[in-house]
Parts: sequence; structure tokens; C-alpha cells
Amino acid sequence: MKRKIRTPYFEIGTKNYVYGDKLLEYALAADAAAERYDIDVLFICPAVEIRRVAENTKHLIIFAPYMDTLRPGRGMADILPEALRDAGAEGVVINHCEKPMSLPQMKATIDRARELDMLVFACADTLDEARAIANLHPDIINPEPSAIIGGGNGTSPMDYVKGSIEAIKAIDPKILVEQAAGITCGQQVYDFIMAGSEAAGAASGIMNAYDPFAMIDEMIGATRRAADDLKNRQVLHMRDFKRRKEDGIQRVLQTSVQR
Repeated sequence: MKRKIRTPYFEIGTKNYVYGDKLLEYALAADAAAERYDIDVLFICPAVEIRRVAENTKHLIIFAPYMDTLRPGRGMADILPEALRDAGAEGVVINHCEKPMSLPQMKATIDRARELDMLVFACADTLDEARAIANLHPDIINPEPSAIIGGGNGTSPMDYVKGSIEAIKAIDPKILVEQAAGITCGQQVYDFIMAGSEAAGAASGIMNAYDPFAMIDEMIGATRRAADDLKNRQVLHMRDFKRRKEDGIQRVLQTSVQR
């Protein structure tokens, strides 16, 4: 059965910044923070690292950064979906700007992932591309202008954030929308989630940080803070709605008595 992701969640992409023992150290730090803050954490790492991460962590939702669509049998050097699933991957990324795909390739990958109950995390550059991908109904879309991926060029503008959420949800409200481009600190994670994003994530913002382990904790902690504040906002909204409803009933009753 496909994993259900709790929102807001946080996503970490290692890309190829680290490997081997160092990558496992990052995974263990993310795993500990996921448990500490009770937040779902997506961990995207190279295919060759998936089994080791899966066997040494308990709280991470592990994604492969790419897969091919072949089936068991012939196919030298292709990445077999079944092998990823067996290694511990619960999802796959498609169309990252560093590994772009055509729409037909994306659809084929989504179809293969569905056969194996794997989640699909799709990346999009422009709002038009986000709309096109939304019509393929992946589980997650991460709309991020490619020009600011990698840090140092700011984060996605808030009008882009809100516009992308509206555009995607108008096509399929079940798709989770994440923001991740250019994030370098916990406050940015908090701000994006409070603005309506269901998740935030980082790759270079963690990998290039002065203290990557502290940054992992900071960002996942910020996700927890946003989750708590969103819950409190909802409680206050419900109380206000209830109060206004009761006031309305009282006015109707007073009007009836006066008559």
C-alpha cells in the first residue's frame, strides 16, 4: 500500500553532495529529527545509497532521484523500479531540472510507480509546466524556478508560491504542493508553509551549510513550529466561526421576540 504523507512535511535532497558513510550520518540526523519533532521527512538520495539508509533508519520516507520504466529482464545499466522498491524506496522524483523529462516520459514513470504503490514527486519550473504535470496527477509537485535552485539566488517569490498552489489545486486538489527552491534557513521553511505550501525542502541549503546537522534540525524544527501554528490558527478560526454563528442565532431570536 502506498504511504500516506502527513502535512506539513519536510524534504531533504542529498543529490551527490555526500555519499557513503557521510550520507548515512545525514540520514541518521534526519531520522532523529523526524522522531523528535514528529514530522514526516522525505529523504531523497542516490539509488546506490537507498538500501543502506532504509536498513538504518525508522522514520524517513525514502525517495529515489530517478528511475527508468523497464521491467525485470534485459536492460543493461537502467534503474529498475522493482529494485528500488525492494531496496526500500517508497517514492521517486521525476523531472528535476538536473534530470529533466518529457511529459510522455513523466507519464510512463508515474504509471510504473503506481503499479508498485510508489509515490511520485514531480518538479516543475514554470506555472505552465506545473499545470501540465498536474494533469498527470502525481502525488507531489514541487514548483520551483530553475534559476534559483542551488541557493545564492534567493527563494521563490511569494506571488509565485501562491500562484503555483492555486494553479495545481485547481486541477487536482489532492496533489501536495511543496516549495524548496533556494531555502537556506528554518525561517524560510516556516514562512512558505504558513503561506499555504504543504511542505518545504532543501538540498544545497543543508549540504552547503556551515553545520549541516544543525541545519537539518533547524529546518525540521521549523516545520513542527509551522504545523503547531497552523493548528492553532484553525482552532481560533473555528472558535470565531462558532461565536459568529451563535451571535447570528441570538439576533434572530431577539428579532422574533420583538415581533
